[in-house]
Amino acid sequence: MLHILIYFIFFRDQILEMFDHAYNSYMDYAYPADELMPLSCRGRVRGLEPNRGDIDDSLGKFSLTLIDTLDTLVLLNKLDEFEEAVKKTVRDVKFDNDIVVSVFETNIRVLGGLLGAHVMADVLKQRGERMQWYRDELLHMAKELGFRLLPAFNTTSGLPYPRVNLRYGVVSPLSRTGTESDTCTACAGTMILEFAALSRLSGDPIFEENARKAMDVLWEKRQRGSDLVGTVINIHNGDWVRRDSGVGAGIDSYYEYLMKAYILLGDKVYLNRFNTHYSAIMKYISQPPLLLNVHMHNPTVNVRSWMDSLLAFFPGLQVLRGDLKPAIETHEMLYQVTKQHNFLPEAFTTEFRVHWGQHPLRPEFAESTYFLYKVEMYSLSKLNTHARVPCGFAAVQDVRTGTHEDRMDSFFLAEMFKYLYLLFSEKSQLPINIDDYIFTTEAHLLPVSLSTTQPPSHEDDLFSYSCPSAQTLFPNNPTFAKTIRDSYKYLTGVGRAQQASSDSQKGVYKLKLVAEVSHTPEHEEVVPLIVQLISPPFLGQTVFTAGPAKFGTDLTKQQHGVSSIMKSVPYTACGPIENAVELQGHIALALRGDCMFAAKARRLQEAGATGVIFIDHREGSSSADTPLFQMVGDGEPTDDITVPLAFLFSKEGATLTAALEEHHNVDVLLLPKEKQLGKEKPEKLNIKFRLAKEGELAEGETESTTIQLVLEQSETDTETNNEAASLMRENQETCSSLQKDPESSP
Repeated sequence: MLHILIYFIFFRDQILEMFDHAYNSYMDYAYPADELMPLSCRGRVRGLEPNRGDIDDSLGKFSLTLIDTLDTLVLLNKLDEFEEAVKKTVRDVKFDNDIVVSVFETNIRVLGGLLGAHVMADVLKQRGERMQWYRDELLHMAKELGFRLLPAFNTTSGLPYPRVNLRYGVVSPLSRTGTESDTCTACAGTMILEFAALSRLSGDPIFEENARKAMDVLWEKRQRGSDLVGTVINIHNGDWVRRDSGVGAGIDSYYEYLMKAYILLGDKVYLNRFNTHYSAIMKYISQPPLLLNVHMHNPTVNVRSWMDSLLAFFPGLQVLRGDLKPAIETHEMLYQVTKQHNFLPEAFTTEFRVHWGQHPLRPEFAESTYFLYKVEMYSLSKLNTHARVPCGFAAVQDVRTGTHEDRMDSFFLAEMFKYLYLLFSEKSQLPINIDDYIFTTEAHLLPVSLSTTQPPSHEDDLFSYSCPSAQTLFPNNPTFAKTIRDSYKYLTGVGRAQQASSDSQKGVYKLKLVAEVSHTPEHEEVVPLIVQLISPPFLGQTVFTAGPAKFGTDLTKQQHGVSSIMKSVPYTACGPIENAVELQGHIALALRGDCMFAAKARRLQEAGATGVIFIDHREGSSSADTPLFQMVGDGEPTDDITVPLAFLFSKEGATLTAALEEHHNVDVLLLPKEKQLGKEKPEKLNIKFRLAKEGELAEGETESTTIQLVLEQSETDTETNNEAASLMRENQETCSSLQKDPESSP
């Protein structure tokens, strides 16, 4: 156990050094801006930097990263820094800003940050050692912010608008919001912890009442046959807009808040609802180690072939419920994907290939790792090696290339370092009793003493209402987790140890590797498209590599003629098309973001466009350094979309739009890259490998279609082979014991 203790001390110190680097970089280069731009070494101020679409809805000119980090400072025993940061917050932060923000993000990051910091400040003050000047200033700020968020709940259903103007609310003509009709399930169902805590700390019940009503609506609107919910819902009539159901983006924290609302508030209604949903999830969505997306009305139908990184929180939630076997299975799968790509990609396929390569330093995997109590040495090393830059830590734009993005979200400091630090800390080393608190989805600390419910009576089933549920916990078996993990150890095909031969015979072994040449594709790949400019002065010489879509015209099978291009108005194509007359017969240019690809395509097709070229809204992206991906639908049938679709990265899209502005009439051709006009088409060959005896040919094979490779083993006695195999096994066992002590297994 001594070596484990040394490891813990070493990695805890390393985490503190990494936190200092990130936090001090924000304070030195960015404060009072909302976020740090770690590559530019300056703060991100909304309106002064290129618009990033929905991502910028988190920024409200209220020093987001500072507020989000406050209670992290306490947990990491940085109490002097905490007191100074609270003084800065009280002195500098204002909420009377004419700016439209996300209700969901502002609630979990800012309101939650203020409440968690208030609770910490109050604890420190009661101890009489510091914060004696504190007079509930953070709680007063939280209440003010709560009232600025309340107008979002002024809908006929009780589901909140997705955005609110901090100064003008929703319905005011000055608010620049209120036209939205939809919100995500997580957006509406992730308010109860912060709003209920605000009500119980301030004595004003209005916040908890509104958040509870929204939860009630989502429960009532569940699909009664499957007990699942969809991803997007209409805030006025409660109809489902997107009916795909999973545990990742769009739904994730709704399930989390049902369970945690029971823990924090003591109300069994929340637990009963969670258990109903959980049974449906385990019946339809969980296929260990995978967590799929299905159609809520027909849950036996999978709606997509990829998973997103936000589902990484779910194993941690399963631990709270006490359902450890599927939690370990999914966690091991996520760990293997992380090992393969250094980080967990933003989305990856069910075959564990990268679907979206971004990694914005998300903490969900560390969260589940904390609840499963598995040492995060690997993740620490990768963060320092691949994300650390001189001015902080930069998000990874694509895990396949390692390219950075000028972005360090506030949740990196608010969540990631809490979970990493707790992994390597004993309870006695923390300034608070961590068991007295519940983590919000942003990892802010709220005290379970807020519960107004009495402990269960003797008539209650104590086992059903314990947390984790004692009904589903496994026996005290140190090998339980290892047995499960071992079965998924080589899930992604990476790291499998070579097996030494146990053949007792000596001699030379000959192995022939036969490569058969064929013309049949073996598996589905992302087939690159091109946008080729045909009109003068380009005449086919300007060609852009483009990504395909899984819906619309299949350009590999059906040709598409030359068409001129025209920008859609609005450019995002997320509302009624204002230039439909002009678009008829043209290929529309539309900016990525704000709504799904399929929704844009439908609107533009209905407006008369003969095709759509989507252009990435992320500044600076290009096909030269960002791998292509295949656009997918929105969970609904896409058979109605029949026009060809292509995706250009930002740099190629900027060149195309510049050509349109200069020449006004630009004709393009959309086609597969291999069919580019004016270019010779090399014959594509596929090679299959099989093992064969020397001189053996399978049916249909000839000498002219095979390549023979003979591998010979030099003469070595069996004793040496066995010794090597034994040494390999011993080495693997030693490494395993250093990484994970059996006594600390879940």
